[in-house]
Amino acid sequence: MTGSRIVSMGHYQPSRVVTNDDIAQLVDTNDEWIRDRVGIVSRRIADSETVADMAAAAAGKALANSGLTAAEIDLVVVATCSSIDRSPNVACRVAAKLGINAPGAYDLNTACSGFAYALGTVDHAIRAGASRNAIVIGAEKLSDFTDWTDRSTCIIFADGAGAAVVSATADDEPAGIGPVVWGSVPDKSDAVRIEGWRPYIQQEGQAVFRWATTALAPLALQACERAGIDPSELAAFVPHQANARIIDGIAKRLNIPNAIIAKDIVESGNTSAASVPLALSKLVERREVPSGAPVLLFGFGGGLTYAGQVVRCP
Repeated sequence: MTGSRIVSMGHYQPSRVVTNDDIAQLVDTNDEWIRDRVGIVSRRIADSETVADMAAAAAGKALANSGLTAAEIDLVVVATCSSIDRSPNVACRVAAKLGINAPGAYDLNTACSGFAYALGTVDHAIRAGASRNAIVIGAEKLSDFTDWTDRSTCIIFADGAGAAVVSATADDEPAGIGPVVWGSVPDKSDAVRIEGWRPYIQQEGQAVFRWATTALAPLALQACERAGIDPSELAAFVPHQANARIIDGIAKRLNIPNAIIAKDIVESGNTSAASVPLALSKLVERREVPSGAPVLLFGFGGGLTYAGQVVRCP
C-alpha cells in the first residue's frame, strides 16, 4: 500500500505585532502576569487579511518549496474554526488563488487539533488512491472572535497559517506519516466554545489545563507506538501551542530527552489549527531538525478533540 510523506512546509503571519504591553492598554493585566500564566510575549493580529488570504499565502510558500506545480496538486484541505464565510469554503478559495485546477477541496473543523486531523485524512486519501499530491493547511483569524475586554481570553489568541505539501511515497519508500491517533471528549465540549451568530471565544481554562496535562501524554505516546518509534528517538515534539505550561507538562510526561520542544507560542500566541504547522514550518525553515528525522505532532483543544501522528521532517 502506498504511504505518504510531507514534502515541504510554508507559513504566514500578519505583520502587526501586539505585545503584552499593548494588551495591558485594553484590560487590567501586565506583561509579567501574561508571561507567567501562558508564556506569551507577543502575538500577530491580522488587519485586512482573511482566513483564506493567510491560508493561500502559507500554501503558496509550501508549494514553492515543494518543487511541484499547481497542476500537480489534486487535493486541498483546510483546517479552520474561524472562517466567517460558510460557502465557498476556504479550500476552494485557496485553490483559486493558487491556480489549482479542479482539486478535491474541503474544510475541516476540529478547532485546535485540526491540522493533525486534516493530515490524517489526507494520508488516508493518498493511501486509498484518491490523491497523489495534496496541500494541507491550518489557518485561523481568531481575532475576529476575541472579546478584547475579557482578560482571560484576549491575552491568548492570535492569527496565522501553516501549510504542508503531502505526496505519495514510492513503492519501495517507507511512509513518512505514521498512523493517526485521534478522538474526542464530547462530555467536555463546553470547555472551549465559539457559539452563536456573533460569537466570542469562551473557555473554561482550568478544566482545559487539567485535561491537557493529565490525559494527553498517554495518547501522544500511542502515536509513537503506532509509528514504531520510541519516544527517545524523537527529534522534535510539536504540540498545539495552547499554553507554555501545558506544553511543558505534556513534554515532561513523554520522556523525550533528545527532542526539541516547539515553543512558538512565545512569539505567536495560540493560533488554534494553525499552531502546529506554523511551529513545524519555522523549525524546518531554521533547519533545527534534520531532514527525515521523526517528529511528533499533537493537536488538542475545542471539542474537546485531539489528534497526533509521527511524521518524518521534510
